Amino acid sequence: MRKRVVRVAVVAVLVALVLLATPLAVGIQKSFFADERGELERIALAAAVRVDPKFAVGDHVELPAPERGVRVGVYDLSGHLRDGSGPMAADAVTRRALAGVVARGHGDHELVVAVPASTEEQVIGVARASTGTQGVWHRVILAWLALAGTALVALATGVLVARRQARTLTAPLEALSTTAEAVAGGDMTARAKGSEIAEIDQVARTQNTMVDHLTRLLEHERHFSSNASHQLRTSLAGLHLGLEAAAEGPGADLRAAVEEALTQARHLQRTVDEVLRLARAAPGPHVPTTSRPASDVVDGVERRWHGTFAAEGRRLGFGVEPGSEGLRIPDRTAEQVLDVLLDNARRHGRGAVEVTVREMSGAVAVDVTDEGSLALDPRTVFERGATTSRSGGGIGLTLAREMAEAAGGRLTLVRAAPTTFTLLLPTVEPPPPPG
Repeated sequence: MRKRVVRVAVVAVLVALVLLATPLAVGIQKSFFADERGELERIALAAAVRVDPKFAVGDHVELPAPERGVRVGVYDLSGHLRDGSGPMAADAVTRRALAGVVARGHGDHELVVAVPASTEEQVIGVARASTGTQGVWHRVILAWLALAGTALVALATGVLVARRQARTLTAPLEALSTTAEAVAGGDMTARAKGSEIAEIDQVARTQNTMVDHLTRLLEHERHFSSNASHQLRTSLAGLHLGLEAAAEGPGADLRAAVEEALTQARHLQRTVDEVLRLARAAPGPHVPTTSRPASDVVDGVERRWHGTFAAEGRRLGFGVEPGSEGLRIPDRTAEQVLDVLLDNARRHGRGAVEVTVREMSGAVAVDVTDEGSLALDPRTVFERGATTSRSGGGIGLTLAREMAEAAGGRLTLVRAAPTTFTLLLPTVEPPPPPG
């Protein structure tokens, strides 16, 4: 593109130079010849004023010293050269001057001007001045060469300016193309830089906006995959362990195992629905789809997690402070966040785990405390991929915070030792009675 811009600029300069130089060259030629004729007329007039009345009766004329390259002669009425230099017989230009007018014309490779000499309004002779055209053409050619040199300087200047402008125009486009190639190659951090050209700068801003949008979409996709795998893994593991225990135990209550499996399957379905809702939701708090009393939500979480902690020899306690039992909260969000917090406490915490539900300024606060201590920097505990303990890392706490915020709530780390997380959820008005 840079060559194309330079080529267009050079062609434009050439056209402008041709359109300007051609009439200028013609004007130079006409001007030089007109100046030369004017000089010859001056010389001829100077000679004509020296012709006195006695010239008609044979007196000679004392002409001024001729200038270099100029021939001056005086002719009588019969057309013969009487004094000075020139053709012996009057030429056509000289004969026209005998009629009493100043005559100009061309002779044999020379410019000729003839001026009548008169006395008492009677023409008594003609003063003729001439010079060769070779000298005039020599000056014309020198002027043309100077004009051509000026045109070449102008063309060279135009080429330099065109190349600089081409760099100014194409450099932002080349940088824009490089950025687009980097983005196409997977570098979503590449951004186009601004330029001094408003139109190209607008294109760069539009491309950056598009890349930002694509980055958010891709990040959303990656987060959805991570969120889904994280949440489903825990539910599927519980379902698998329950069915496996029922299949291997000789005296197992199969009906109870099936009912437990159905309960886990329903919870798994709610997990899928909640993760999908979070994936489709735009940033910001949203109205929860369903709600239940806080005590009912806690009872369901206790039933799912009591056996898991008991199998590891750890105590899991739940408490609901008076006055908060009937407060309705987003049940699916609360279940998913508590699943993350309890799984985090089981994997990375120590000792007994206490879950406490309390009312706080019109909202419901759920505290999850274990007897361990947080080794990670509290400022990074909710960052995606941050290590939450001595081993392992993941997205659990990040996902839990996103779910809480999507429901208009908040998840915070209250203490690092003993580790305490608090889930704050808004209360939801009970649905109106049917009818």
